[in-house]
Amino acid sequence: MQWRSIVVGLLVLRVLLNCAVWLVFGLGPSWGFDFPIKFTFNLHKIQLLQDGDRATVKTNAWLQHMYDNRNPQAKTCSKISGNSPKKSYLSFFQEGRDDYDRKYSSFPDALKVKMRGMARDMFYFGYDNYMKFAFPEDELNPIACEGRGPDVLNPSNININDVLGNYSLTLIDALDTLLVLGNVTEFHRAVKLVIDTVSFDKDSTVQVFEANIRILGSLISAHILLTDPRHPFGDIALKDYDNELLHLAHDLAVRLLPAFENTSTGIPYPRVNLKRGVPPDSINETCTAGAGSLLVEFGILSRLIGDSTFEWVARRAVKALWNLRSNETGLLGNVVNIQTGQWVGKQSGLGAGMDSFYEYLLKSYILFGEKEDYRMFSAVYESIQSHLRRGREACNEGDGDPPLYVNVNMFNGQIMNTWIDSLQAFFPGLQVLNGDVENAICLHAFYYAIWKRFGALPERYNWQLQAPDVLFYPLRPELVESTYLLYQATKNPFYLHVGMDILESLEKNTKVRCGYATLHHVVDKSKEDRMESFFLSETCKYLYLLFDEDNPLHKSESKYIFTTEGHVVPIDQRFREKSWEDQFPCEEPNKEPPANISNTKCCLTVIIREAHAQMSFLDLFHEDVLLVEEEYNGCGGEVTVITDTVEQVETLMHSVLWLERHGKTGFVTKIAHSNSACKMSGWRFIDEPQWQPTTSSSSTSTMSYALRAAMKMIQVTPSKQWIHFFLSER
Repeated sequence: MQWRSIVVGLLVLRVLLNCAVWLVFGLGPSWGFDFPIKFTFNLHKIQLLQDGDRATVKTNAWLQHMYDNRNPQAKTCSKISGNSPKKSYLSFFQEGRDDYDRKYSSFPDALKVKMRGMARDMFYFGYDNYMKFAFPEDELNPIACEGRGPDVLNPSNININDVLGNYSLTLIDALDTLLVLGNVTEFHRAVKLVIDTVSFDKDSTVQVFEANIRILGSLISAHILLTDPRHPFGDIALKDYDNELLHLAHDLAVRLLPAFENTSTGIPYPRVNLKRGVPPDSINETCTAGAGSLLVEFGILSRLIGDSTFEWVARRAVKALWNLRSNETGLLGNVVNIQTGQWVGKQSGLGAGMDSFYEYLLKSYILFGEKEDYRMFSAVYESIQSHLRRGREACNEGDGDPPLYVNVNMFNGQIMNTWIDSLQAFFPGLQVLNGDVENAICLHAFYYAIWKRFGALPERYNWQLQAPDVLFYPLRPELVESTYLLYQATKNPFYLHVGMDILESLEKNTKVRCGYATLHHVVDKSKEDRMESFFLSETCKYLYLLFDEDNPLHKSESKYIFTTEGHVVPIDQRFREKSWEDQFPCEEPNKEPPANISNTKCCLTVIIREAHAQMSFLDLFHEDVLLVEEEYNGCGGEVTVITDTVEQVETLMHSVLWLERHGKTGFVTKIAHSNSACKMSGWRFIDEPQWQPTTSSSSTSTMSYALRAAMKMIQVTPSKQWIHFFLSER
């Protein structure tokens, strides 16, 4: 009998060991969320991947253990056979149909109307209470039913002060949502309120990125929609409107320009004071998204007013960040020092600090048609797929885990942590714009599974522990945005059900006495007394559009795109043209040069008094654009620059301004020109008395004036201030 006991004991021990292995290696229960795309979402319980070579780390399972390198055959291969036929993304919605699936295969029109009305009511409940209890302050505290402005008693409270500038933020941010909802009357009233009450001459220190996407972007969008001759929302022209919103946008952009001054890399400071420029105690660190997501709004403004300054500084920042990417992986980090160009944060991911940088590379190309923007986007998208994507090769078939994008070290692709953040939920929408619908469907399902579990997206979710790391949800729109774009791409009713689920969750879990409140804790549903402006400008807008098939945006022959703050801007041919090239040509078009002039190039001579320790030849004269006769050796001296096109003249002007801002002691001591060549081509220089190289060692106002004068070179309203020098028709 003793041997039988031993055998039974051994069998029990074996069963226990198998159970332990089953749990440790993540072969246990899946998430348990059912939805028509058949994912198991088996998030294994693992140890963090150890340091190792790239081939070892980049596997098709997110959580695969590090097997003994001496036995590579022991690793699981999860790739599909090369002979497997590639299936259309539509098959995701057609296979494995059961009763649960059929629930999502249709969405009745009556239910669509109900959800549209529910989204509309949600917007107006927040908007009306903001106007009643909070305007003209920036935000509504929906629990206390009162307004919120900057935290003047605690300037270091950047969570509040980065966003709130004492400029009626929520009203401005919501302008085009009123049009999307078809309320032209309230839109007109809101525009008049903004014109009559908003000023940016405030002693407020705000984040450049937030002021750009929320305020500048909305003002530009509302101006375009008011003046667009095609009127996608009907005849919405406002009587006596005289481009006031555009003037406000222009004024704000000028106040943001000091962020680009006194930075060795061209990457802007993260914050400016709207009255005084960059604060003296400003840090030299900024995030990639904050510095590299200005190009859409700045670019549109430049093309609306015919002034290249704004697009130039924004594009220069993007290129500076791009040039700092890793040579090994092609990835960028998330925090950079604007003076040294060194990466302070080496994490590369899709979420906070990175997200809209990718987004604006693609959207800038769509809007402006600059091929370089798409080349950059394509390259970084390939790097993302190569180094951030984990899981099996195909979305809905094959072995291994469904795809997931993780946070990695930008230099070697090693996983840095095991969390994702809610901002990453924007990425499926970007994939739709890029035509990668299959991967968009798959990634969107991952985030929706998290929403199904909590009725919200926690700010950070740990995919190893299958639990939130950061528990709050501030009514973010990213998952709703991706849901809307995927529905537009596939027209599959599943996404209407997703939208209904999100809408009902928000109504149930976040509605309070005077609006909708941030969830402090996605599990117990406790709340914080804050309703951020993007809830009205994005979350409600995308929910409404999801259920409004007949919206003018969907029916208009004109095509539109949404900024990262959800503001509507048209894809318009005028944004693919640079009006300053027509107004400031170096050569008169369609004219033969005089017989006695063999070359009508304008020869500009710049004399540099002293060198700059961190200044490169390329920084000074943009070698890829300008032809320089004498090589600049970094030690001062005379340099002659040959300019042939308007772009080259413009580039030189910006180079001189750059020299002046960085030299502080008068880098440029002389600007001469080959007067005969320029005159024979029909142009001459205007030498304004204001132009003198700055001599003050700490003259922020003078340097700011340099840029402000430059941007006033061409503007909507004539000004007595001129750029330091420019070409003008005789």
